[in-house]
Amino acid sequence: MNTTHSPVYELAREFVIHTDKNIFITGKAGTGKTTFLHQLKDQSLKQMAVVAPTGVAAINAGGTTLHSFFQLPFHPLLPTVQGRKQLIETVKMRGYKRKLLQELELLVIDEISMVRADVLDAVDTMLRHVRFRFREPFGGVQVIFIGDMYQLSPVISEDEWQLL
Repeated sequence: MNTTHSPVYELAREFVIHTDKNIFITGKAGTGKTTFLHQLKDQSLKQMAVVAPTGVAAINAGGTTLHSFFQLPFHPLLPTVQGRKQLIETVKMRGYKRKLLQELELLVIDEISMVRADVLDAVDTMLRHVRFRFREPFGGVQVIFIGDMYQLSPVISEDEWQLL
């Protein structure tokens, strides 16, 4: 689908480029979400990172995995004060990665339906911590969530489900 002619995607593109507000872009398969993402990468002047929950999804989106980009562990991440503190103490970011996150203006998360809530909470925690913007969601980074909530759900074991 050529999203350059879609008034909905044009409005979304303008919104992303000219505001710092978060947005959720959804639609069934074949509606142009990935094409929109690639066009946004070409047109936006913002410091942008594209991430996805799996390697295949990351390759399709032209990005990297969430876990790799934020150096997150694979086990469930408890969204408690102690869990967040442990995450910050466990994840050690080198200078380059820390600088990248501090300068980040736009984070695009593709295939959001596959992202567990604890992972999204960990991304929020890491961005707030690294950017020293503790009162702002995602440390003040604009986040674009792309995906179809009726497609794939997160892969989670029964033990992890009980823990979370």
